[in-house]
Amino acid sequence: MSIQPALTELPIKTSESGFYRGFSQMVTISSKFLIGGLVVWAIAFPEQSGAVLNSINTFILASFGMWYIWTVALFIIMCIALALWPAAGRLKLGQSHDMPEFSNFSWFSMMFGAGIGVGMLTWAVAEPIYHFNNNPEVIQGITNSASADNIRMAYKWSFLHWGISAWACYAIAGLALGFFSYRRGLPLTMRSSLTPLFGSKLSGAIGHTVDIVAVVATVLGVAQTLGFGVEQFVSGLERIGISGLTNEAGTANTAGIIVAIVVIMAASTASALSGVGKGIKWLSNINMGLSIALLAFFLIFGSTFFGLQALFVGMWDYLIALPDMLFRVWTTDGVEGSVATKLEGWQGSWSVFYWAWWIAFAPFVGLFLARISKGRTIREFVLGAMIVPSIMCFVWFTWAGGTAIDLTLNGDAGDTIFSVPDGDKIFAMVQYMLSPTLGWLMSVMIVVLLMTYLVTTADSAVLIVNTINAAGDEGPKARPHIIFWGVTLGAVVAALLLVGGLKAIQTAMVIGALPFSVVMVLQCFALVKAIYNDGKRESAGMETTVPNIID
Repeated sequence: MSIQPALTELPIKTSESGFYRGFSQMVTISSKFLIGGLVVWAIAFPEQSGAVLNSINTFILASFGMWYIWTVALFIIMCIALALWPAAGRLKLGQSHDMPEFSNFSWFSMMFGAGIGVGMLTWAVAEPIYHFNNNPEVIQGITNSASADNIRMAYKWSFLHWGISAWACYAIAGLALGFFSYRRGLPLTMRSSLTPLFGSKLSGAIGHTVDIVAVVATVLGVAQTLGFGVEQFVSGLERIGISGLTNEAGTANTAGIIVAIVVIMAASTASALSGVGKGIKWLSNINMGLSIALLAFFLIFGSTFFGLQALFVGMWDYLIALPDMLFRVWTTDGVEGSVATKLEGWQGSWSVFYWAWWIAFAPFVGLFLARISKGRTIREFVLGAMIVPSIMCFVWFTWAGGTAIDLTLNGDAGDTIFSVPDGDKIFAMVQYMLSPTLGWLMSVMIVVLLMTYLVTTADSAVLIVNTINAAGDEGPKARPHIIFWGVTLGAVVAALLLVGGLKAIQTAMVIGALPFSVVMVLQCFALVKAIYNDGKRESAGMETTVPNIID
């Protein structure tokens, strides 16, 4: 059977006039209906919505935990295989003469800022502390909670959740989008990545469904990240002297949530209106510079030797244990309080939750990575997107989180750091380390850094959602649509935080991630099929890229 030419046209019907001019009404209106319905339902019936979402969440975690574990393992294997596969690794995301649009520094800055930047300021301190107190080895009695013999385990599990597993999810989505958009000339939208499997059928209902699932997953995944950021932003404002924004438990109250959302979304919408090459690029460079400054502070004034040792020993432990951690699925033995039941509960609360979060975040980060990676080879893209950001995460976790552990374990910090809410831990640590004046100044810098990360994440998400809704059109979108999605994203975060706190956002995100995980598995098969067939086309003297694609 002769090889057929690659599909290079995928018409997607968009409106030619009116408010939705240039947009796919089916995708845009359906997405608005689903997200808007969630917001209205959460606000109008908080108890009912909370109960229903929790029931669905419990069912998904119990029934699909193994699915999440194995799909993320598949993404890692696929990324490594594509980078090592000679026929795949040398291919460019574009034509042979295309060169990268951004410098390596800007490329890494935008990847890190959009992908995980916000989470670093919360979880680089909070997560090692969590695993220092409890992890599977503690549950099994192998190590002791909050003791020196548990430090290595704390970093092994922290690295699992924030290392190449997360970035493999982003890389698969970004690679699939970049490959079919910049080599085939197909629209830069999620449905294009499945053309080897479904062909021209993606112009219709199947393609609309894929893009709607991507938009909903994006909004809920970004809402999860912004929810953590809002809590920490409010904690930071309290630390620098703006009072009245937290409750007795130290978390954001209603006023704090509203103030934070208004400030963040107003700034992000303004940045989104300026486009990727202006506001987002400059904000990414600024927050990378501030991140380096903050990290330098921990390197110089924190627990330097402790962090260095934790980094290299932790990376060794992580790489050695990675195959087992990726594929191990703990199942309950049905006995309340047993080790097996506790291990299953821990994995559901941590690893499965994180895999759902990264998958929900993948359409946003993946499309953004594709947008900024045209002209790079598959090998360069995969290795750059997986290894460099992962190492940055490891450095943050060992020097910021390591300083917190060292001050508590070997210093006299006591409960000063461990006892405060997650978002407040980094502020508590720097103010413990420094004099009141210097501690205040450092807290101000962290608040500014957090603000830039939140704005970068939110404005990137707004542009990505509009790109999907506009059938892959990367050009400037109508201002009302940018403003609408900026307001909507803020409303989702505010509504879910007000009616159920971070738990409500986490629950909605886990639910939204499940259908998109199916899309991502299909993307893996589509990529392999496309690259294999391109090899056969080259042997037959056929074109594998579309010449003269208009940027």
